[in-house]
Amino acid sequence: MDTEERRGAAPPEQPGAGSAEAHGTIPRQLWIEEPAIRRRMPDPVRTAAVRAVLIMSLTVIQAMVAFLCTLAGSWLAFPMVLIGVAGTVGATWSVLDVWVTRQVWNQRNGVVSLPASTARRMRRERRAARRAAKARIRREDRIRRRGEGRLSRA
Repeated sequence: MDTEERRGAAPPEQPGAGSAEAHGTIPRQLWIEEPAIRRRMPDPVRTAAVRAVLIMSLTVIQAMVAFLCTLAGSWLAFPMVLIGVAGTVGATWSVLDVWVTRQVWNQRNGVVSLPASTARRMRRERRAARRAAKARIRREDRIRRRGEGRLSRA
């Protein structure tokens, strides 16, 4: 679908091909993009969340296997139950890891909730300080270069 078609302009006719309207079909988009309701999670928090979901899903699968082994009267039932308990502890730990990672990220980077938030002001000040330090270094280098190659100024 061309940009002109989406905007409603009539596309140039190709020889031998009929337009979409001639065939009785109306061209339409496959999906409509909507703005995100919430911001994307920070990378470390998202990584911890994905890890937690994987561990929890494996724990649920393992618990189901333990349950089926118990129903079947298999000798694997007892080891599977023990592994299930360990998996539950691991899944709980991974969920706590997500929570701790999120708290640490918020403390280090600040929660930006409003344009005039403290975190943004602090970031702006740090950027300005970095720029000033770089400008000072460039100025000093320029001064040093200006004096090179001369034996004396007298």
